[in-house]
Amino acid sequence: MPRPTPTPALRPVVARVAALNLGYFGIEITVALAIGSVALIADSLDFMEDAAINLLIFAGLGWSLRNRARLGTAMAFIILVPGLATAWAAYEKFSDFVAPDPVPLTITGIGALLVNLTCALMLARHRDGHGSLTRAAYLSARNDVAANVAIIVAGLVTALTLSSWPDLVAALGIAVINADSAFDILKAARRERQAAAAAARV
Repeated sequence: MPRPTPTPALRPVVARVAALNLGYFGIEITVALAIGSVALIADSLDFMEDAAINLLIFAGLGWSLRNRARLGTAMAFIILVPGLATAWAAYEKFSDFVAPDPVPLTITGIGALLVNLTCALMLARHRDGHGSLTRAAYLSARNDVAANVAIIVAGLVTALTLSSWPDLVAALGIAVINADSAFDILKAARRERQAAAAAARV
């Protein structure tokens, strides 16, 4: 009977995911500021947040269950930061309510989708192996795929309507997705704290 394929080590995986996210952050924020897209600003901040999360996981591997739970809680709050920044950017957008150029909006969204699909596939085999840490990274990459689809749809609808609303709606949707991920990670971190407390009583 053939042996099962071993799961690859997590540390090099999160290092590569962090590098991909940091690289595309630079691309997306440049396009976002050039065309005035709130959705791309929100998504670029997601890329920066994903890079930070994966670097924290890189540093936190090998920590105790209790310390991983603490780090998972911290990462849940990190995920909320782009949502708050998006809300502020959306508020500012109302003072300059001009639709972004739909072509770079759509193309950049497609590029982001490909990067996040790659990251999600790289992390999928590890999503349950290290508690709240890898769950944070996997949920961020998976949910960003949904956000990227929303951006692509916003770009197509903007091309048809020349309205700013699709961009704003996509941006607010990204903020909601981030909040949902943060609560999922908090729940995983709470389970780790409970497991650590139970182990300490034994």
